[in-house]
Amino acid sequence: MMGRFKINSGFSKDAECVLFHGDCRDLLRRVPEGYFKLIVTSPPYNLGKAYEKRLSVEDYVAEQATVVKECVRVLHPRGSLCWQVGNFVDNGEIAPIDILLYPVFHSHGLHLRNRIIWHFRHGLHASKRFSGRYEAILWFTKSNDYTFNLDDVRVPQKYPGKKYFKGPKRGELSGHPMGKNPSDIWDIPNVKANHVEKTCHQRVFALSLI
Repeated sequence: MMGRFKINSGFSKDAECVLFHGDCRDLLRRVPEGYFKLIVTSPPYNLGKAYEKRLSVEDYVAEQATVVKECVRVLHPRGSLCWQVGNFVDNGEIAPIDILLYPVFHSHGLHLRNRIIWHFRHGLHASKRFSGRYEAILWFTKSNDYTFNLDDVRVPQKYPGKKYFKGPKRGELSGHPMGKNPSDIWDIPNVKANHVEKTCHQRVFALSLI
């Protein structure tokens, strides 16, 4: 048990939480079509980490394309797919993975709603280029009729008491009373060695980013 959730090792419609150790495609094949309203994933960056085999760029894109295909199949018609990636680096030259993979998503008819920039203030220091301090999140929807709960993620207004000073709305608050749209640049700390969320995994995802 983890909190109130019972952890399953495989997919079932009554599962509250599944912890699957293996190839995600093996799990996705068991999921019914259109099942998930939201998919958030951060695949390997093809850097040769312990949990991945380094491939040519062409083979890496082809491998990820098989995952994308299954994700699209299990995505609900009103659902969203958020694909979070950084850069593939080879001999000091970077290749933005989200740009490499965009044609794959486009080929499935997905609609790109935002290219969100995840900005963080700590990371490896480069010596022959500027130090990287951001990664990207591609937010796709399957259709134009999609779920977007903006009111649940609004942030405080910069000037919460600001009002219209002329026109038919003069004297009324000019901003939304629940806060403003947080924009497509997110300043969220990444998980480092002494971070409270750090585990034994090499690439721990920041909970606040989810």
